Parts: sequence; C-alpha cells; structure tokens
Amino acid sequence: MKKNIDIIIVDDNKEFCQLLSEYFSLQDDVNVLGIAYDGQQGLELIHNTDADILILDLIMPYLDGIGVMEEMNQRGLNKDMKTIILTAFGQEEITQRLVELGASYYIMKPFDLDKLLERIKQMINPPAVRGNKILADSNDLLFSKNNVDLNVKITEVMHNLGIPAHIKGYLYIREAVELVIKDIEFLGAITKKLYPAVAEKFDSKPSRVERAIRHAIGVVWARGNTDVLNEYFASTVGENGNKPTNSQFIARIADKLKLEIESEKVKGS
Repeated sequence: MKKNIDIIIVDDNKEFCQLLSEYFSLQDDVNVLGIAYDGQQGLELIHNTDADILILDLIMPYLDGIGVMEEMNQRGLNKDMKTIILTAFGQEEITQRLVELGASYYIMKPFDLDKLLERIKQMINPPAVRGNKILADSNDLLFSKNNVDLNVKITEVMHNLGIPAHIKGYLYIREAVELVIKDIEFLGAITKKLYPAVAEKFDSKPSRVERAIRHAIGVVWARGNTDVLNEYFASTVGENGNKPTNSQFIARIADKLKLEIESEKVKGS
C-alpha cells in the first residue's frame, strides 16, 4: 500500500490552485509536486514530474483539458498516472471522450475538498476492483452549509457585480446560484431542471426566468464594475469580451462562492 500520494495540479484559476495546495499541505500523506496554470505548462509539468495523480481543469487557455489528455496519450505520459478532471459542465459527449482518453474520475464544480481527498485515496488504494469505468460523483459531492450563511455571501457577490436588486433577474439568479451550490446536477440540466425550479418558487415560467437572467447579465455587462467582471469571468469569456451564457454566469458565481467557503474551512482547520 502506497504511503504518500504525489499530486500535480493544472488549472488556470490561481486562487483555486492555492486553495488546493494549502488543503493538501494539511494532509500527512499528500504531496503537491507542482502547479501549472494552462495546458501547455501542464504538459511540461506532467513530463518532468513523476506524480500519482493529475488534477486537470477542463477549460483552460492555450490548450484545454481534453487537448492535454490527447497529448499525454500520444506521448505515453498517462501510463502510471491517474487523471481527475474538473469541470462545470457534465455533457455526455465530453464524458465519453474523457473515458476514451483514460480519465479515471471527473468532478463537477463546485465540490467538497474532503470528498475529493477521499476519492484520491480510494483511487490509489482502491477498496475493491472497479474496472476501467470512469468514476463520477454529483449528489455525492454536494455542498454542505457548515454553519455558513450562504444567503449573505450570495448577496455580497450580487452587489459587487452590480446586479440591480429591483429587476426580476436579480431574484432568479440568487435562487439559481443557491440551487446549483446545493445540487450541482441543476447545472447539467439548466433548461429541464434549473429554470423550472426557479420558476416554481416565484410563480413564473421557465422561459421568463431564462429571459430575465439573460437581461440581468446584459445589464451587468453594460454597467458593472470592469475589475470585478474580469475577476469573475475573464477565464470564462476569454479575450473577446463576449457576455457569458446563463449557465456560465451562474456556474462561475457558484464556483467562486464554493471556493471561498472551502478556503474558510481550510483556514479554520
């Protein structure tokens, strides 16, 4: 049984990478060998280190997670390394491609760090034979309030982004973000599950919820604080400055809040 687990992290979110590194540093049996912030740097890191686990973001500049895995396969770099994919979108086609490329596990953001560590240990020292199927959790990686006032945090984010409180989209986004944080499966079915759930609470219709959220995003993009928008959405919309989609907007806020909550948990450990 392996005693220490060596990990490398490839993700363009530097704040998230720092959180992961700090969390793993608190564990006696986990070592972070290196961090890269885009796919090209990630390939160099993978080539130059002998890690047990690669934690790989799916959406990154220069070369995305699938591109990294394709290069790993071509170069024979994934023979002795298990790959965990991080993503905010659980599309079946992408999941199938990850299986083909050899991913061991994928996690939908936001997720619980303790559950991530648990899965890493199971991958290195499996309790039973699991075959070659990709492992994926959704309900198993749900948000836990842990005595944190989520509503206050969401309100603060909405204020910082400059979403006017008097428009319907404000209430709809608040509810959507809270639902996604508590159950990430809403994000994978935004039309079939998320909009109807929000509409039901406010006695509205899913189509109206979708339009109101889109309108709110348009208002934020036209009048919001540029520095705050860049902080939240630069990696989502890229250099062209296009507005994020509804799902991207909700996912990024939910991911940001979950990151803050996990950071507080780590600091309090």
